[in-house]
Amino acid sequence: MTDYYSNFIGIVGVSLVLLAYFLLQTNTISNKEIGFSLLNLLGAILILYSLLYHWNLASVIIEIAWIIISIQGLITYYINSRSKTTST
Repeated sequence: MTDYYSNFIGIVGVSLVLLAYFLLQTNTISNKEIGFSLLNLLGAILILYSLLYHWNLASVIIEIAWIIISIQGLITYYINSRSKTTST
C-alpha cells in the first residue's frame, strides 16, 4: 500500500511542476509571481518524497536542486515585495 501512496504523491508532484511550466509557457503566470515558485517547490517536495520509496540518485539530486532554486525564487519575491512596500 505504501508503494501506491508514494507513487500517487510523486505523480501529484510531477503534475504540479508540469502545471507551473505549462502556465509559464502560456503566459498565464510569470516566473516572478509567487505561485510559480510555490508550484515548483511543492511539486519537487512531493517528487522527492516519492523518491524515498523508489530511490534514484539522479532524480534526488535534480529535485533537491529544484527545491533550492524554488526557495531562491521565493526569497527574491519576498525581497522585491518588501522593497516595493517600503518605497511607496
